[in-house]
Amino acid sequence: MNALPATAEVLVAGAGPAGLALTATLRAKGVDALLVDRLAEGQNTSRAAVVHARTLEVLRELEVTDELVAAGIIAPRFTVRERDRVLLTLDFDDLPTDFPYALMVPQNITEAVLLRKLEALGGAVRRPHELTAISQDADGVTGVLSDGHEVRAQYAVGTDGMHSVVREQTGIPFEGDTYAESFVLADVRLDWAASDHEVMLYFSREGVTVVAPLPGGRHRIVATVAEAPEHPTVEDVQALLDARGPRKDPARVSDLVWSSRFRVHHRLAARYREGRVFLAGDAAHVHSPAGGQGMNTGIQDAVDLGHRLAAVLRDGASPDTLDAYETVRRPIAEEVVSLTDRMTRVATVGNPALRNLRNTFLRTLDWLPPVHRAMAMRISELSNPE
Repeated sequence: MNALPATAEVLVAGAGPAGLALTATLRAKGVDALLVDRLAEGQNTSRAAVVHARTLEVLRELEVTDELVAAGIIAPRFTVRERDRVLLTLDFDDLPTDFPYALMVPQNITEAVLLRKLEALGGAVRRPHELTAISQDADGVTGVLSDGHEVRAQYAVGTDGMHSVVREQTGIPFEGDTYAESFVLADVRLDWAASDHEVMLYFSREGVTVVAPLPGGRHRIVATVAEAPEHPTVEDVQALLDARGPRKDPARVSDLVWSSRFRVHHRLAARYREGRVFLAGDAAHVHSPAGGQGMNTGIQDAVDLGHRLAAVLRDGASPDTLDAYETVRRPIAEEVVSLTDRMTRVATVGNPALRNLRNTFLRTLDWLPPVHRAMAMRISELSNPE
């Protein structure tokens, strides 16, 4: 690969879904964007596993949506359960979109699709190049990499995750907290009688558990536990499903494909812009995986910011128009952080009387179609501003 350039119009740090979507959007509009990432190669684990309807709409302009849909599992239904009892059902199939479903597709596949589009547009991810310092003046931004190489750009964007160097270097507070529980994350093969086209959220006193289909006959399991093992085993996942999953037709784990543990934060950057430096994706907001909205919100951040930067750099728009990025996108992330926090806390109610009250309330909501639609619009992110 050619030597790393010393200049670019936009310097992007972090080649996750948000960084890839942003850089591809900029390249498609003729902007010289340089994307660097500290890792020698992209991660091949699935992590985020759902692409919602609004994200599929947003990505259509990059002409990657059809490829993503072909690679995933269509899940038009989301249910909240306690053991064998369905407390609430959300159907996506009547939503006002060409994509009335949640698309279940591993994050590494989503990243691979976005990378191919970026490369088709003449771009690339420059690895391994870790951004270690960033400064700015009235005329631009200077990024310093771990090898001492400097990149001068008109703007910089941190899509470099929860521990964002860009955010820390610009002094933007990351406000929020960390959940006391840890999370088990596992991709498994299951023997069970449930639908392979439905995302199931199991509530229990011990914690919340998500069971979702993935391509290739696999399922994603996400579960809160007091203290997750470093590498959850088949037995660990089986014990979670035995304690929290269906009783009538129990789920049996036949194979463990991949597993991990992690802690979840609910945090939001105090601001998305500091002069010529911007934040997007997990650098700007992190939250519970309940609802599967983290990656989706980040991709939508990226495409929105890409449009605004291109308008300034290519169409002569005033730099002040970039302020609208935070005005539009931060309230969306604030709502996602709040919603997923409420979902997580409601799911893990320990008091039996409060659990019964919660279940009765949810079953009552199940009889109210307008509530169904409003919740489905929020989960799918179709209620987000255009």
